[in-house]
Amino acid sequence: MTRSVRETFFRAFHASHPAVTSRAFGGGRSADGRSSYELLRDEIAGPGRVLDLACGDGFLLDLLAAAGHQAIGVDVSSVDLALSRERSATVAEGRAQQLPFADHAFDSCVSHMAFMLMTDIDQVAAELARVLRPGGQLSLVLGAGISGGGAYALFGELLREILADVPAEQRIPRLGDPRTRDQAGLDEILAPAGFAPVQWRTEEIDFSGSLDQVWNFVSTGYNLFPLSDSASSALKTAFFAAAPALTRSDGLIPLAFPAHLASTRTVHKGR
Repeated sequence: MTRSVRETFFRAFHASHPAVTSRAFGGGRSADGRSSYELLRDEIAGPGRVLDLACGDGFLLDLLAAAGHQAIGVDVSSVDLALSRERSATVAEGRAQQLPFADHAFDSCVSHMAFMLMTDIDQVAAELARVLRPGGQLSLVLGAGISGGGAYALFGELLREILADVPAEQRIPRLGDPRTRDQAGLDEILAPAGFAPVQWRTEEIDFSGSLDQVWNFVSTGYNLFPLSDSASSALKTAFFAAAPALTRSDGLIPLAFPAHLASTRTVHKGR
């Protein structure tokens, strides 16, 4: 699968689903009550010039600006960037593999649920090292795949059953680099570019809710985009039949999403 095919897929998906990531993840909460966006914002200490890599509709840019940072976003989706500009955010259209910024232009870089999906990830790492100042910070929120608990695990099982019976053209292209899924793999990517060993932790984000709410979360992923209407309908029907059995005593269906948080700094020297 070529890079152009993957990037065409991303552009088409986000053109059809503007602001999908912030709508899905803005409402989830960690054990201390913060969203995954807020967890990422709080990784950055002190005001500075911050790049939001794959900024989408600018949801995180708003949080960074409110915290006193000079936040600038970059994304490949012109549709999402238009929404960012409506927020009065400063953004640029561009690829992570060839960032449209000068050397050492940023004190920090953040990226929410995007780094693990990017092609040519070693080149992305090199570009991030280039645009960060010496000692600059990189902090990432990375998805762990469909490996959470409750309704998320159920959705994963049902999705695998559906995908087993659909033709190749109804499946998403292979996305990202599997090395981004764990600490050792991330170090393997980042160290050659000039980054220190990453600090790594996993936070469980709670998206428990009603049947409609949990479906709205799990169904926003990339996997449903190329499915036929009949396959999507079959998946929804199976989920709605099975998920109510998970309902807790508080009336909510549990949905736990594990998110990895990784932070590191550049260790390359000079300008």
